[in-house]
Amino acid sequence: MGEKILEVKHLKTYFHTDAGLSRAVNDVSFSVEKGKTLGIVGESGCGKSITSLSIMGLVEIPPGEIAGGEIIFEGEDLLKKSEDEMNKIRGKKIAMIFQEPMTSLNPVFTIGQQITEALMLHETLTKKQARERGIEMLKMVKIPLAEKRFDEYPHQLSGGMRQRVMIAMALCCNPDLLICDEPTTALDVTIQAQILELINELKEKTGTSVMMITHDLGVIAEVADDVMVMYAGKVVEHATGDQIFEKPMHPYTEGLMHCIPKLDDDDTQRLSVIEGMVPSFDDMPAGCAFCPRCPEARQICRERMPELAEAQGRMVRCFKYTQEWEESGE
Repeated sequence: MGEKILEVKHLKTYFHTDAGLSRAVNDVSFSVEKGKTLGIVGESGCGKSITSLSIMGLVEIPPGEIAGGEIIFEGEDLLKKSEDEMNKIRGKKIAMIFQEPMTSLNPVFTIGQQITEALMLHETLTKKQARERGIEMLKMVKIPLAEKRFDEYPHQLSGGMRQRVMIAMALCCNPDLLICDEPTTALDVTIQAQILELINELKEKTGTSVMMITHDLGVIAEVADDVMVMYAGKVVEHATGDQIFEKPMHPYTEGLMHCIPKLDDDDTQRLSVIEGMVPSFDDMPAGCAFCPRCPEARQICRERMPELAEAQGRMVRCFKYTQEWEESGE
């Protein structure tokens, strides 16, 4: 096990709504190793993005609330930091790439103004030095005619270029941890591949640790060293990338894997789907949250939530790998 740059311990992020209490992140623990990529995967509504916003200190309070846990970054608990202290960490130590660059970039400021804003805030640079550094970053993320693009506005760039600008902004202060929240969702397949290759290349070059949040297992296969599968605000499986793709163990992970189209499939064969929907956080079923959609569910699954426990060299939240499953004998 390598050195950990981030440790999240028993994180609980709740939202107080008209419908009741939503446990969006419900007792989640994981770590990110230095220089490695952790992939966090799951359908929309599983708590992936709220986990990342909790780390960044960007959960709106109220209605949001960090109800418990610790977020240890480089040995210090971020949840004990003041807003001023977090402002010095965001962008400098921890940076984030959001999934929709058109709404993340300010339309009334040039690309250059938005890149140099972070540099001027966190680094002691003159305007000229910040401009040179900004252009250098645009070149690093392979934007052609970087000097020209530096003075253009977001609407003048394509979707792929805007996402590259977001990566340049995130990396301009050499952060220790880069959080990517669905960074390729709005892009076509060829641009997706280029962005993922770029993130991998920059990680190798700068030594930055990466958290890659996505619903796409194809993305996870390209970039992740370790994989954490989330469902309904909880971790259901945590393993290496190789373990997940060679032998998924949780029924939800298996379902996600079966949904991936394969080149050798019969073209008349229907694509596999996981029946049903992710439950609402304010209307969780009794027992295991995945139980209503699980083809292997037994009575024990309907009665209580299984613990996240070690099984065959990984962490899994499922009764299938416990003595209780054998004893239930349905």
